[in-house]
Amino acid sequence: MEAAGDWRQTLKSRLVAGASQKPKKTDEELKDNEMDLFTKYYVEWSGDKKKNNLSYRSIPRFYYRLPAEDEILLQKLREESRAVFLQRKSRELLDNEELQNLWFLLDKHQTPPLIGEEAMINYENFLEVKEKAGQKCKQFFAAKIFAKLLHNDPYGRISIMQFFNYVMRKVWLHQTRIGLSLYDVAGQGYLRESDLENYILELIPTLPQLDGLEKSFYSFYVCTAVRKFFFFLDPLRTGKIKIQDILACSFLDDLLELRDEELSKESQESNWFSAPSALRVYGQYLNLDKDHNGMLSKEELSRYGTGTLTGVFLDRVFQECLTYDGEMDYKTYLDFVLALENRKEPAALQYIFKLLDMENKGYLNVFSLNFFFRAIQEQMKLHGQEPVSFQDVKDEIFDMVKPKDPYKITLQDLISSGQGDTVSSILIDLNGFWTYENREVLVANDNDGNADLDDS
Repeated sequence: MEAAGDWRQTLKSRLVAGASQKPKKTDEELKDNEMDLFTKYYVEWSGDKKKNNLSYRSIPRFYYRLPAEDEILLQKLREESRAVFLQRKSRELLDNEELQNLWFLLDKHQTPPLIGEEAMINYENFLEVKEKAGQKCKQFFAAKIFAKLLHNDPYGRISIMQFFNYVMRKVWLHQTRIGLSLYDVAGQGYLRESDLENYILELIPTLPQLDGLEKSFYSFYVCTAVRKFFFFLDPLRTGKIKIQDILACSFLDDLLELRDEELSKESQESNWFSAPSALRVYGQYLNLDKDHNGMLSKEELSRYGTGTLTGVFLDRVFQECLTYDGEMDYKTYLDFVLALENRKEPAALQYIFKLLDMENKGYLNVFSLNFFFRAIQEQMKLHGQEPVSFQDVKDEIFDMVKPKDPYKITLQDLISSGQGDTVSSILIDLNGFWTYENREVLVANDNDGNADLDDS
């Protein structure tokens, strides 16, 4: 205790002496001193830590700050670096001549006997082609790739055509990735809406199936095409899509399919990106727009499709979706169309579920189902039909979905059940409900029609 007392007395005397010798510092000076001391001790501490900890020597730097908007020189340096990097990656890809040479070598080293018309190659010849094909090709001649393509051949061979198609697909994916990366302004591996719009706009002249499009329609075509990517690949509506996700989905294949000058009429009609499809969707929008103001009111949208969507559902559309003075623009209309035309898809079910979930609880209960089905019953009365009991429909919906909670249906329940399209049609569209209610009659009529065709 005496030592503690001596310590306190010494400290007090030093403080008194210090106060008598020096004038009192301002708050600003004290803050500056505090910061100087903090910086000094922090540098000493971190320096010692780096010297004593070996991990600081072995772990490379992994975070690089993006240049700010006013750091023009750093931004230019970043852009140039990315351009050089992409050019180098592009040069590493096989060109047409190298692909032809690879095909020639594979064909020359095929391993007999032939099975039908399929040329095959065994692992020994596979490795021989690897040595002759050149450095760029070596990445494709791994043992695991050979093993993946090996399918029940009694001689342990793989199909030359399957292997060559694999190489072609890989080259195409890398080419496309580089092409998309050129539009990635931020250089972060994703495309914003404006980036993807620029990509598709510059792609149009390379697609023969779009030759007939008027230039005045280009902006509407680009908007129509881009919405499909963002509706399905950006469910959280962040305004950007990973380039990896674009490559992994089939949309880019559908878009580039328009390079085929002999694409069938059926393929064009089923392809969202084709000229007939884009003109169909835009034509429907113009036909609905009766007052020609370029926007759709709720009354105008009510005539969509067969005109049997319920008023309650349309109310929810205009409550939840982006509108301008209570009217819908073309971009919002495209989301609406994509949701209703693809009701089996999770992204479409998410769109519809949000509209059905009036209280934002994350699930549908008996009240929610009754609220929407009452509008179906009212429409049935207007058409002179006997309304169906809600209790019966409610039981059928829960039987179809089989939710984890017997009183609540979540979005995941709808997706997992595989019945989300049927449930949504029952609740929002009189025509959809009528189709479901008369499904057995419709199937019987189809079977009778097929039987008549067979007899004839």
